[in-house]
Amino acid sequence: MGRGADGDPVLDHHPPGPRGAAVRPGRCADVRESLSGRPVAVGGGPRGGVVLAASYEAKAHGVQGGMPGWRAVRLCPDLVFVGGHFGEYQRLGDAVMAVLADVTPTVERISIDEAFLDVAGATHLFGPPTAIGARIRAARTKHLAKIASQVAKPDGLVVVDPGAERAFLDPLPVGLIWGVGPVNEQRLADLGIRTIGELARTPSSAVEHILGQAVGHKLSAMAHDEDPRRVVTSRRARSVGAQSALSRRRPEADDVRAVLAHLSDRVSRRLRAKERAGRTVTVAVRFAGMRRATRSLTLPVPVAATLTLTEVAERLAWSAIEDAAPCEITLLGVSVSNLAEQRAIQLELDLEPTDLWRPGSAQGAARRAVDESMDAIRTRFGGDAVGYLPVVLRRGGAVPDEFRELAEHDL
Repeated sequence: MGRGADGDPVLDHHPPGPRGAAVRPGRCADVRESLSGRPVAVGGGPRGGVVLAASYEAKAHGVQGGMPGWRAVRLCPDLVFVGGHFGEYQRLGDAVMAVLADVTPTVERISIDEAFLDVAGATHLFGPPTAIGARIRAARTKHLAKIASQVAKPDGLVVVDPGAERAFLDPLPVGLIWGVGPVNEQRLADLGIRTIGELARTPSSAVEHILGQAVGHKLSAMAHDEDPRRVVTSRRARSVGAQSALSRRRPEADDVRAVLAHLSDRVSRRLRAKERAGRTVTVAVRFAGMRRATRSLTLPVPVAATLTLTEVAERLAWSAIEDAAPCEITLLGVSVSNLAEQRAIQLELDLEPTDLWRPGSAQGAARRAVDESMDAIRTRFGGDAVGYLPVVLRRGGAVPDEFRELAEHDL
């Protein structure tokens, strides 16, 4: 173990072995058991954490991904929690993408196992979309493809032929539209709008009055299957962020710093890998009861140093927490926007007062040098080979960063 800039310890670390044992209701178990036909949740536990995915048997009780574990077990007392095998998920997800790439090179990956495809150029090789749909689901717009994939679950295939879009969409519940959450679904239900067809027959102005102009206009357009977006194989993000759901807890200084250090490390590594930096740092804090607060700070110059981003994030997070005290927190998030290229840093004269957050100051340059050294080690030996101590100590049961990064946009 050594020390980085400003005395923060840097710890050499070797990744732990495989994780993922079955968890019985209310307690952990080290033995595997048959889970076929049982309500199962991946991630979380009876006392906290977040459900990452749920089996159809669990979904029948209302259990969903993103739900706190304690709430899931209340809905389904027989729920079985299991740990995730993220390396295996990544392998299988990559295998799915390889199959799709064999059909068309125009593949836009949006998650571990979901993608949009443009098969217009593949029909001369594989036949019409119906034939291609024997292996993959096909539709004319992203919006229609997403809804069709939901209707087809768990094991079906849905092909929506040109001209049949209205007959397919109209009877479906409005909640299947991408972007309609429980709140907006209830607002639409209060207007008597429960299906996509009913939404399509409602004047856009009425929907905009209830949901706001931007959201209302977008949902009205999608109800009419008006979705001009095209499949793109790469997309450059205008901001980069990371967040971590927490078990309900009182905010403690060391705990908050460890979480923010981990998130800042993820964000800053992505920025440096693309030779970019950002001026605006935003922190999101979610409190018990789903109340959320955000704080932002725009700096004079773009930053991409892990320690700098961590310190800015801490200041913003505690500003939100102290305004809500006493409180319990359930999520922390860090994002950086106002991005700019940062291929090199212009060193500044060593004049007083020293500003640790300025990349060109002596201390700022030292921070950047430590980051670049660790980046080089990680590139050669893996992401877990070295890290700042708060980040290393927080590793363990969290979802691996490599898994989270599968669907992140290019910078």
